[in-house]
Amino acid sequence: MSAPLTAAELPPLSHSLTQQRPQPAPGLKLNDINGAAHDLAQLKGHVVLINFWATWCPPCRREMPSLERLTQQLKGEAFSALAVNVGENVDSISLFTSQLDTDLSFPLLLDSRSLTLQAWKVAGLPTTYLIDKKGRVVARAIGGREFDHPDMVQAIRALISK
Repeated sequence: MSAPLTAAELPPLSHSLTQQRPQPAPGLKLNDINGAAHDLAQLKGHVVLINFWATWCPPCRREMPSLERLTQQLKGEAFSALAVNVGENVDSISLFTSQLDTDLSFPLLLDSRSLTLQAWKVAGLPTTYLIDKKGRVVARAIGGREFDHPDMVQAIRALISK
Protein backbone atom coordinates (compact mmCIF):
# COMPACT_ATOMS: atom_id res chain seq x y z
CA MET A 1 0.00 0.00 0.00
CA SER A 2 1.45 3.39 -0.95
CA ALA A 3 1.54 6.46 1.27
CA PRO A 4 -1.32 8.94 0.92
CA LEU A 5 -0.73 11.85 -1.42
CA THR A 6 0.23 15.20 0.04
CA ALA A 7 -1.80 18.29 -0.89
CA ALA A 8 0.89 19.31 -3.40
CA GLU A 9 0.65 15.91 -5.12
CA LEU A 10 -3.13 15.93 -5.48
CA PRO A 11 -4.59 16.90 -8.87
CA PRO A 12 -5.84 20.48 -9.13
CA LEU A 13 -9.42 21.22 -8.15
CA SER A 14 -11.83 21.46 -11.07
CA HIS A 15 -13.92 24.57 -11.66
CA SER A 16 -16.92 23.18 -13.50
CA LEU A 17 -20.14 21.31 -12.84
CA THR A 18 -21.87 19.00 -15.31
CA GLN A 19 -25.20 20.47 -16.33
CA GLN A 20 -28.16 18.15 -16.56
CA ARG A 21 -31.82 18.27 -17.48
CA PRO A 22 -33.57 19.88 -14.49
CA GLN A 23 -35.23 17.37 -12.18
CA PRO A 24 -36.82 17.81 -8.76
CA ALA A 25 -34.27 17.69 -5.95
CA PRO A 26 -34.72 14.95 -3.35
CA GLY A 27 -35.71 16.11 0.10
CA LEU A 28 -33.05 17.29 2.49
CA LYS A 29 -33.88 17.88 6.15
CA LEU A 30 -30.89 17.77 8.49
CA ASN A 31 -29.55 19.43 11.61
CA ASP A 32 -26.30 21.36 11.56
CA ILE A 33 -23.42 20.90 14.00
CA ASN A 34 -25.07 23.41 16.35
CA GLY A 35 -28.39 21.52 16.38
CA ALA A 36 -30.33 23.95 14.14
CA ALA A 37 -32.70 22.34 11.60
CA HIS A 38 -32.30 23.01 7.87
CA ASP A 39 -34.78 22.09 5.14
CA LEU A 40 -33.97 22.47 1.44
CA ALA A 41 -37.68 23.13 0.73
CA GLN A 42 -37.39 26.36 2.75
CA LEU A 43 -34.77 27.65 0.30
CA LYS A 44 -36.99 27.81 -2.80
CA GLY A 45 -36.27 31.10 -4.51
CA HIS A 46 -32.53 30.64 -3.82
CA VAL A 47 -29.90 28.91 -5.88
CA VAL A 48 -28.47 26.26 -3.53
CA LEU A 49 -25.13 24.52 -3.73
CA ILE A 50 -25.14 21.24 -1.78
CA ASN A 51 -21.77 19.63 -1.12
CA PHE A 52 -21.49 16.11 0.32
CA TRP A 53 -18.15 15.71 2.10
CA ALA A 54 -16.15 14.09 4.91
CA THR A 55 -13.11 15.17 6.93
CA TRP A 56 -11.13 12.07 5.88
CA CYS A 57 -11.49 12.98 2.18
CA PRO A 58 -8.48 15.05 0.92
CA PRO A 59 -10.34 16.79 -1.98
CA CYS A 60 -13.20 17.60 0.41
CA ARG A 61 -10.78 19.24 2.81
CA ARG A 62 -9.11 21.21 0.03
CA GLU A 63 -12.32 22.64 -1.42
CA MET A 64 -13.86 23.94 1.84
CA PRO A 65 -11.99 27.29 1.86
CA SER A 66 -13.10 27.98 -1.73
CA LEU A 67 -16.71 27.25 -0.76
CA GLU A 68 -16.40 29.84 1.98
CA ARG A 69 -14.92 32.38 -0.46
CA LEU A 70 -17.82 31.71 -2.86
CA THR A 71 -20.32 32.16 -0.04
CA GLN A 72 -18.73 35.50 0.83
CA GLN A 73 -18.70 36.62 -2.83
CA LEU A 74 -22.42 35.89 -3.17
CA LYS A 75 -23.44 37.25 0.24
CA GLY A 76 -26.69 39.19 -0.04
CA GLU A 77 -27.70 37.41 -3.26
CA ALA A 78 -30.31 34.64 -3.61
CA PHE A 79 -27.72 31.95 -2.91
CA SER A 80 -27.18 29.40 -0.15
CA ALA A 81 -24.51 26.75 0.38
CA LEU A 82 -25.08 23.61 2.44
CA ALA A 83 -22.23 21.25 3.32
CA VAL A 84 -23.54 17.78 4.21
CA ASN A 85 -21.02 15.81 6.24
CA VAL A 86 -21.40 12.09 5.75
CA GLY A 87 -21.05 9.61 8.60
CA GLU A 88 -19.05 11.67 11.07
CA ASN A 89 -19.72 13.25 14.44
CA VAL A 90 -19.63 16.85 15.63
CA ASP A 91 -16.25 16.41 17.35
CA SER A 92 -14.54 15.24 14.14
CA ILE A 93 -16.04 18.10 12.15
CA SER A 94 -15.19 20.70 14.81
CA LEU A 95 -11.59 19.50 14.92
CA PHE A 96 -11.34 19.87 11.14
CA THR A 97 -12.90 23.34 11.05
CA SER A 98 -10.63 24.53 13.88
CA GLN A 99 -7.65 23.77 11.61
CA LEU A 100 -8.88 26.00 8.77
CA ASP A 101 -7.51 29.49 8.20
CA THR A 102 -11.04 30.86 7.98
CA ASP A 103 -14.35 30.41 9.76
CA LEU A 104 -17.11 28.78 7.71
CA SER A 105 -20.30 30.83 7.47
CA PHE A 106 -22.42 28.19 5.71
CA PRO A 107 -24.19 25.38 7.59
CA LEU A 108 -22.34 22.12 8.21
CA LEU A 109 -25.12 19.54 8.20
CA LEU A 110 -24.94 16.09 9.78
CA ASP A 111 -25.88 12.97 7.81
CA SER A 112 -24.55 10.63 10.50
CA ARG A 113 -26.31 7.51 9.17
CA SER A 114 -25.77 8.38 5.46
CA LEU A 115 -29.52 8.29 4.73
CA THR A 116 -29.44 11.59 2.82
CA LEU A 117 -26.38 10.39 0.92
CA GLN A 118 -28.41 7.38 -0.23
CA ALA A 119 -31.49 9.45 -1.13
CA TRP A 120 -29.34 11.72 -3.30
CA LYS A 121 -27.58 8.68 -4.88
CA VAL A 122 -24.13 10.04 -4.06
CA ALA A 123 -21.52 7.75 -5.63
CA GLY A 124 -18.36 9.31 -4.22
CA LEU A 125 -17.03 12.15 -2.12
CA PRO A 126 -17.00 15.00 -2.59
CA THR A 127 -20.16 15.31 -4.66
CA THR A 128 -21.76 18.67 -5.36
CA TYR A 129 -25.25 19.51 -6.62
CA LEU A 130 -26.52 22.84 -7.86
CA ILE A 131 -30.22 23.48 -7.27
CA ASP A 132 -32.08 26.23 -9.14
CA LYS A 133 -34.57 28.65 -7.59
CA LYS A 134 -37.42 26.26 -8.41
CA GLY A 135 -35.88 23.44 -6.34
CA ARG A 136 -34.55 21.43 -9.29
CA VAL A 137 -31.13 19.80 -9.63
CA VAL A 138 -29.54 21.46 -12.67
CA ALA A 139 -25.89 20.41 -12.30
CA ARG A 140 -23.66 18.05 -10.36
CA ALA A 141 -20.04 17.08 -9.99
CA ILE A 142 -18.04 14.33 -8.36
CA GLY A 143 -14.60 15.34 -7.13
CA GLY A 144 -13.05 18.45 -5.66
CA ARG A 145 -14.07 21.86 -6.99
CA GLU A 146 -12.62 25.35 -6.89
CA PHE A 147 -15.97 26.92 -6.05
CA ASP A 148 -14.84 30.55 -6.28
CA HIS A 149 -13.32 30.19 -9.76
CA PRO A 150 -14.75 32.92 -12.05
CA ASP A 151 -16.42 30.30 -14.29
CA MET A 152 -18.29 28.81 -11.32
CA VAL A 153 -19.29 32.20 -9.94
CA GLN A 154 -20.55 33.26 -13.39
CA ALA A 155 -22.61 30.06 -13.80
CA ILE A 156 -24.20 30.47 -10.36
CA ARG A 157 -24.93 34.17 -10.92
CA ALA A 158 -26.60 33.27 -14.23
CA LEU A 159 -28.94 30.94 -12.32
CA ILE A 160 -29.59 33.60 -9.66
CA SER A 161 -30.63 36.10 -12.35
CA LYS A 162 -33.20 33.70 -13.92
